[in-house]
Amino acid sequence: MLRLYHVIIGVALLVLVPLGFKVTGSGSSKNSDSPTVVQTSAATTSSPNGNNIWKNLAQKTASPKDWQVAPCDGNAPLLCISANGEHVGTVEMLIYPLEKQPNFQKMLTQAGIDPSKKIDYQNPQHQTQLLSALNAWVNEHYAGLERDRQGSYGDRITFSSYPSQQVQVGKLPGLRYGFVGLKRQGGVQEQHLGYVTFDGKALYVMATAFDPVSQTGKFDKLENLAVFEPYLDAIAFNLRLPNSI
Repeated sequence: MLRLYHVIIGVALLVLVPLGFKVTGSGSSKNSDSPTVVQTSAATTSSPNGNNIWKNLAQKTASPKDWQVAPCDGNAPLLCISANGEHVGTVEMLIYPLEKQPNFQKMLTQAGIDPSKKIDYQNPQHQTQLLSALNAWVNEHYAGLERDRQGSYGDRITFSSYPSQQVQVGKLPGLRYGFVGLKRQGGVQEQHLGYVTFDGKALYVMATAFDPVSQTGKFDKLENLAVFEPYLDAIAFNLRLPNSI
């Protein structure tokens, strides 16, 4: 599940906009870690027993040699990443109950899925329909991010989103998505990576970033995110989903 091109992308982002990115104007410095644009209420941030939800979801946590990955202490929905015992970053998990997401309910309906009925994830047609709905969610997320960033950075930052990619999140079909803010004079202002899936009851969003403005779900150094990025697919693949939390 570890893809060589993830490493290549991570390195390439340091110097240029990768081929196939959608390039637009820049925007604000507001924190955009969580997909607030398409959500209408706060996400679930802990399990009913008050524990960090990663303790329920994480089965195997892949990592580079001499790196450590484990649920953070406390009840914040964060996975802590360390290198040689030194904290380098976190990955955030947010859960959005379907009943509080009218926009996504519409996306499911438009894709041919009745939100009130159980999805058969073994049915290829249902898988295709679900991925269509998730892709609509990602596109709306991108559109909101673009609006959020227009005006504040002027011509200094270029917002670039790359096409979503189909991945497996636990036993569920999902999408990998992301975007980068590139400085016109060289360098990366921000880079965000995310995974989204739907278990019939809620949207699950796993996200991390290099973004000096973000408070959680972030790496302080872009090079550490680039090293860890190829392992995100494996972590998503090994999530305990579907799962009742």
